[in-house]
Amino acid sequence: MAADAALLEQAKRVLYTAVLSDVLDGLGFRDQAMRPNVRPLDDGLTLFGRARTGLYMDVYHVDPAVNPYELEIKLIDDLKPGEVAVLACGTSGRIAPWGELLTTASRARGAAGCVTDGLCRDVRLIREMRFPVFCGGIGPLDSKGRGMVMAIDVPVATGGVRVAPGDLVVGDVDGVIVVPQAVEAEALRLAIEKVAAEDTTRKELEAGALLADVFKRHGVL
Repeated sequence: MAADAALLEQAKRVLYTAVLSDVLDGLGFRDQAMRPNVRPLDDGLTLFGRARTGLYMDVYHVDPAVNPYELEIKLIDDLKPGEVAVLACGTSGRIAPWGELLTTASRARGAAGCVTDGLCRDVRLIREMRFPVFCGGIGPLDSKGRGMVMAIDVPVATGGVRVAPGDLVVGDVDGVIVVPQAVEAEALRLAIEKVAAEDTTRKELEAGALLADVFKRHGVL
């Protein structure tokens, strides 16, 4: 079940992807980390929000009678505060859906960031805006004539992970984790507990305790 507002706020303050990955492993969700090539444009920024999804398909021509950006624009203009644009582009490496203007529009809507397994461009300007973007690579390509959104707000696979609209997406320098809504509240509670146990473990190790002894006491590594 989805977490309440207080739990979400606490989670946003204290959690990070590694501890969420550990907890989700323990709950039987072992494939929630996106592929390691999905990286932040700025290692110092973190991402925490609910997914709004866009599914791209490869195209190989420009149809002058069709607006290739129609659904892409619809998704961005409808973003709510705290939401994350999650764009599934497949593995062709031809599609660069994200750039400066989509960043500007999303930031104005109060969105929490973007995650895509496609490429990103206008990197210098995006970094200056300090808007969290995680992408599968960097390139100058326009998506026009290469890729087009075929559906929005549907389940997608991004970076090898299934993402449903409303799933919690968390990103930091270690990567991106997707927390399914079905186990969200439980996963966040367990992760917060694990952070507290890791803090205790760290303090004992800093004081000179042996790792074997500390692990025996707390079972955290």
